[in-house]
Amino acid sequence: MQKTTELYAGKAKSVYNTDHPDYLIMSFRNDTSAFDGEKIEQLERKGEVNNKFNHFIMQKLEAAGIPTQVESLLSDTESVVKRLEMIPVECVVRNISAGSLCRRLGVEEGLDLQPPTFELFLKNDALHDPMLNESLAITFGWATQPQLTKMRELTLTVNKVLSQLFDDAGMLLVDYKLEFGLFKGEIMLGDEFSPDGCRLWDKESREKLDKDRFRQGLGGVVEAYLDVASRLGIDMGPVERSS
Repeated sequence: MQKTTELYAGKAKSVYNTDHPDYLIMSFRNDTSAFDGEKIEQLERKGEVNNKFNHFIMQKLEAAGIPTQVESLLSDTESVVKRLEMIPVECVVRNISAGSLCRRLGVEEGLDLQPPTFELFLKNDALHDPMLNESLAITFGWATQPQLTKMRELTLTVNKVLSQLFDDAGMLLVDYKLEFGLFKGEIMLGDEFSPDGCRLWDKESREKLDKDRFRQGLGGVVEAYLDVASRLGIDMGPVERSS
């Protein structure tokens, strides 16, 4: 499979067309940004770590019956993925209060949320990803009711699978966001799952092991990502490039 033209360049990933109409190449860069691009840095090995982390997590989710976009690792920083028609609605689950939830509602950080919260946001950087409800998503044509129902079901299943996975490795899955798309009419999980798009804390100390280390200037960002990967048993060795 050959990489051709660049299709999209985001904050930390680039997506390329290939010579196969159903597949793309997702390339993870070392770029790290926060606060809508106000803070940007290059962090060595971050692209490699997130690429392998994402592939590992997606394999776990596939094994649990959740369809995902990821096909295979192509290189240390690249993966082959299905070409999805993305649904511009992000699904967010919160198991513990943190981040924007605390700012919006004035609640303290670290509260265990029972049941976990489920929220929808419009995927729109220019509007700073505003919060939605199902009615708005349906009215403006961003998603249909059946799609939203399936996305919620899959998102909450992901929560059960990954909360247990991280708990077994001595970590708390605080919150995370997911994006979905359509492949030949089937809804499946797209984009990525990495410490860039979730919050992970050590179960005992509640030390932050995710992108909040970058947002809050705590340092040791990639080191924390590697710690998480090590606890999960993710192989960070070189990838033999596939054809």
